[in-house]
Amino acid sequence: MNEMITDIGIDLGTATVIIYVKGKGIVLKEPSVVAYDTRSGKVLCVGREAYTMIGRTPDRIRAVKPLDQGVISDNELCEKMLQHFLKKVYQNALLKPRVALCVPSAITDVESRAVVDAAVKAGARKVDLIEEPVAAAIGAKIDISKPAGHLVLDIGGGTADIAVLSLNGIVQKESIKLGGDKFDQAVVRYLRERYGLLIGEKMAELVKREIGTVAREPGTDSFEVKGRNLTTGLPEKRRISAAELRPCLLEIAQQIVGTMQSVLERTPPELVGDIFTSGAVMTGGGSLLRGLDELIEEKLHIKAQVAESAEECVAIGTGCCFDFIDELSEDVIRYGSNR
Repeated sequence: MNEMITDIGIDLGTATVIIYVKGKGIVLKEPSVVAYDTRSGKVLCVGREAYTMIGRTPDRIRAVKPLDQGVISDNELCEKMLQHFLKKVYQNALLKPRVALCVPSAITDVESRAVVDAAVKAGARKVDLIEEPVAAAIGAKIDISKPAGHLVLDIGGGTADIAVLSLNGIVQKESIKLGGDKFDQAVVRYLRERYGLLIGEKMAELVKREIGTVAREPGTDSFEVKGRNLTTGLPEKRRISAAELRPCLLEIAQQIVGTMQSVLERTPPELVGDIFTSGAVMTGGGSLLRGLDELIEEKLHIKAQVAESAEECVAIGTGCCFDFIDELSEDVIRYGSNR
């Protein structure tokens, strides 16, 4: 049965692709991973199935992320990944969709063009780019149209985007290449240096999700980690605690909070006063790290709250932006493309 799918919002994340369709909500949420044959170049699978192959492939097969730290690292694979996901969403649609893609606020013109080209080649009729903090704010149901300051922190897999928003525009912003992947890498590094235990990125992500915390009181949680002993080369498992893992995660979290402080220091005092009242809104998968809200409140003396459906806010906001795209300031919509 043919469907009328005309507006699609895509959170093209380093770790996850999330697609929102107007009138339907979130219709796709899959890992940003492509598995391909190194000899023929043929794509074998995309998304969830490819993710299961990470660290488990023979030499002739690679399972990779086409994006790195918020930008496209492999144009061809990113295009094929987008094609795969878009076809899943609108394969029976009567019209090619209008697509809004969110991008980190520090993306360059070259990187922006690569994202637009990938979406157009993947079958989009029209493509607009919206900056990540703005999409996050819209998805978190923040009214940014009023002359009042709002502070948004969006932590994805590759970047942390911080912005002060007012009157449908960005007043101050900063994007740093510190996201969920950096926390995972910190877990890998800690276990290698402390115990001589080598683990893969999937195990590191699982450890972070299960016991990762930057809270002042980390609690008594622990987790059994499985990997390879670097000395013997043999399989090994070891139970580690949330408390011992906390310092390596805290180091990254403090850098993110320090960047938030830098953005506030450049913000007009009237808007800072607004933010003192309204607090900071946290979105993205990285915002779910336990204790991060406490750290922000302690260091910046403002309230910090994780948005509802934090991981999906950017995709929701991107899909909803068409409703008032003409009202958003030009610095928010970075590029447009018709085809």
